[in-house]
Amino acid sequence: QVPLVESGGGLVQAGGSLRLSCAASASTFPNGRAFERAVMAWFRQTPGKEREFVAAISESAVNTLYADAVKGRFTISRDNNKNTVALQMNSLKPEDTAVYYCTAGLPSVITAAGEYTYWGQGTQVTVSS
Repeated sequence: QVPLVESGGGLVQAGGSLRLSCAASASTFPNGRAFERAVMAWFRQTPGKEREFVAAISESAVNTLYADAVKGRFTISRDNNKNTVALQMNSLKPEDTAVYYCTAGLPSVITAAGEYTYWGQGTQVTVSS
């Protein structure tokens, strides 16, 4: 079973909005407390490039961190009662086009993809100009 499942990707015009959702599987997070302990984050990747940090949210949802490229346009949130995390993307630009991945773990470096344990399969976001 895939530990994390993303949804909400698609095709949108520049300036538009999309909301990505990520649901954690019960097998990976058998109870709410297990999910609550994980840092949740979104990364994105385009062909030929390394996976790039987008946003992260702390276990308690008190702290968030954003890449400079998306700051002020994207908002990450989580619902520990439902084991879900979301990424609201506004004012989208063509350069936001990528496959977006949801991830969970206990990273020492929040922005490093290699620090995360669980990954989803990704959802494609395409922004047309």
